[in-house]
Amino acid sequence: MSKKTPLSPDDQALFLQLMTGTRQLKQDTFVHKLPVKTRVLPVKRLLSEQADNSHYFSDEFQPLLSTEGATRYVRADVSHFELKKLRRGDYTPEIFLDLHGLTQQQAKQELGALIAACRREHLFCASVMTGHGKHILKQQTPLWLAQHPWVMAFHQAPKLFGGDAALLVLIEIEEWQPPELP
Repeated sequence: MSKKTPLSPDDQALFLQLMTGTRQLKQDTFVHKLPVKTRVLPVKRLLSEQADNSHYFSDEFQPLLSTEGATRYVRADVSHFELKKLRRGDYTPEIFLDLHGLTQQQAKQELGALIAACRREHLFCASVMTGHGKHILKQQTPLWLAQHPWVMAFHQAPKLFGGDAALLVLIEIEEWQPPELP
């Protein structure tokens, strides 16, 4: 519904006079597409990574976690400032794991797979959604995470990422090395 005012004959003649000797521009912009490398890992490797990482989770061992306030943990060699940044929501989760409807054994396996995937894909922050339910996974998940050597810290997620039904987890990742050229 644009209302274009037609050009007067004098304006049209002036425009044509000014445009003589010009040619239409050719589109020469080229957008480079980055090659997408998706590594297809064998199922056997994925299952072994999952098993290797889930063997850290014991139901017998009870780490000493603070019972007051929000669910939180920081490894001894990690700065408490990281915990504060998690609480404030300074870290945005790069991967999400939803444990709703899983048994404890399945949840352990999925946590192991999550940690392996974070290390493999160089993902630093993950969100683990436990939900409320009967509070079984909500209580057990922090105890399992505190036992894993690659978990640096975790804190109850800010409301934006699930509130008290989720945990934000910082995973220790290997330093990124550029791929070697053949």
